[in-house]
Amino acid sequence: MTALRATALSIAALLAAAPAAAQTSSWTSTTDPTVPKVVAPAVKAAPKSKAVKAPAHSADPLSRFQKRQVGNPAPRAEPAPTAEDAAQLAFDKGEYLTALTLAGKRAEAGDAGAHMLIARIYDEGLGVDKDAAAAAQWYGRAVELGDVEAAFALGVMLAEGRGVAKDFDGAAKMFERAARTQHALANYNLALLFLTGKGKPENPHRAAQHLEFAAQKGIAAAQYDLATLYLQGHGVKPDAYEASRWLRRAAEQGMAEAEYDYAVLLLKGSGINADMPRAIDYLKSAASKGLAGAQNRLAHVYNEGVMVLPDPVEAAKWRMIAREAKVEDAALDNMVGKLARADRDKAEKAAQSWRDETALELLR
Repeated sequence: MTALRATALSIAALLAAAPAAAQTSSWTSTTDPTVPKVVAPAVKAAPKSKAVKAPAHSADPLSRFQKRQVGNPAPRAEPAPTAEDAAQLAFDKGEYLTALTLAGKRAEAGDAGAHMLIARIYDEGLGVDKDAAAAAQWYGRAVELGDVEAAFALGVMLAEGRGVAKDFDGAAKMFERAARTQHALANYNLALLFLTGKGKPENPHRAAQHLEFAAQKGIAAAQYDLATLYLQGHGVKPDAYEASRWLRRAAEQGMAEAEYDYAVLLLKGSGINADMPRAIDYLKSAASKGLAGAQNRLAHVYNEGVMVLPDPVEAAKWRMIAREAKVEDAALDNMVGKLARADRDKAEKAAQSWRDETALELLR
């Protein structure tokens, strides 16, 4: 498993390095004249720059922040919707400009949900050009009207410096506001601030408390990070069983990093005994999701016949795939180099087939 120190440093690096991203330096929405102007929240506009969105769980440290889009409610069956829910119904049907107009009218009456809906439309660029600054403005007004999801969304924007000036203190206040209502992802993001000392004093004990709350609510990233804390004894007493238990729960949710780390624990004879036969399944799952370390470890498993029958072609296939991700392993490269030409050709064909299938999956 990744050491806690390395995890914390990578988070800090991302938080420090991520550029501010805003479409405009003005809080006033100019995209659609039908949308009423509102009072800007107490945040500074960021300088102009191209929008940069960090992919989830990438090497970019900022990607550790959880960004949940507010889910659409189930379609309602009322034949004659009221003015209050007509905007949401239009949104659910993909009629975003209609939703924007209807929500604008509701926003004039001080409706928090309408402000939140408008913010989403600008934030995601639904029927309009993306405008992070306008989204932040509408989120901010929704916060003033008491919307918890808006507080969470604005906290993410402040932490990223997207649409507003980067402000970890402001982000902490927004996450704390949402966390007080038992918002799981806000608790997770607040934990990251306590781990890194960004916006909050560095406090691993407080971080562990927020992580445990989010982990209990089923947030896989929180389960994974909590396992790391238990493994390292950082903010909690070292506890190998608790580390294995939380790592297993994150792996069961399909988190590739957790699947890989838990597989390694099991292969080393640690982890939960009943899961030992599943070690290779976890490893295969992580490898299939593109995790280079898991791919290279799987190559070793097939080369050495660890809990599987030895298969040099399968080993070479996974080594070829991992090597493209710049994973160095002289021993495996030597093994591949000694294969008969026919077997190397089979491995190369299998590796290419995997790449092609993965590329198709990304297009679906």
